Amino acid sequence: MPTIHYILKDGSTRSIDAKPGSSVMENAVRNNVRGIDAECGGCCSCATCHVYVDDAFVALLPPADDMENDLLDGVASERQPCSRLSCQITMTAELDGITVRVPETQI
Repeated sequence: MPTIHYILKDGSTRSIDAKPGSSVMENAVRNNVRGIDAECGGCCSCATCHVYVDDAFVALLPPADDMENDLLDGVASERQPCSRLSCQITMTAELDGITVRVPETQI
């Protein structure tokens, strides 16, 4: 099972084993990772699952589509080149060990 490392706002890290095919957001919600609100439940319509993806993994992700890009333009915390919506990151064996940082705020 691939592992996701979430760096929380307080600097601590939570590591969670993820089922392949599930999203980074689903795993956060299922495991009560604070700071990933996911108000829309993963429909890519609210941007409250914004994360900063570690540079080592950014190139392994497919590019954000137009909808995700539009939502990222309106995130509460600063958009960075490594910003992604965690509902749009599907876990695969290739992403084992992915590290994402939870932003200061989602709203």
